[in-house]
Amino acid sequence: MTFLADCRARQAFDLLANTWNPVVLHALRHGPRRPSDLRREIGGIRPKVLTETVRRLEASGLVSRNAGRDRVEYGLTDLGRSLLDPLDALGRWAHERGDEILQA
Repeated sequence: MTFLADCRARQAFDLLANTWNPVVLHALRHGPRRPSDLRREIGGIRPKVLTETVRRLEASGLVSRNAGRDRVEYGLTDLGRSLLDPLDALGRWAHERGDEILQA
């Protein structure tokens, strides 16, 4: 298989290449969240980085931005929710094999 710059596999791998993308997707799994709530739950993410991440995920169709009069919330789209099972599988693998990776 050749991974061309615009092939679907590369596009999917690029979504996981950014450290914060899967973390933010996981944090949104239980419903829409305000940016301040996301920062509190995630820990260690700067406001600017969170903004860049949700914008990138929004541009990919994985996250929606809902702006009210004085409130902004981000939530998963159907496409974003469809990525949760693969992310969970990767998380399980990392939990089970993490020690081996650290020892290598």
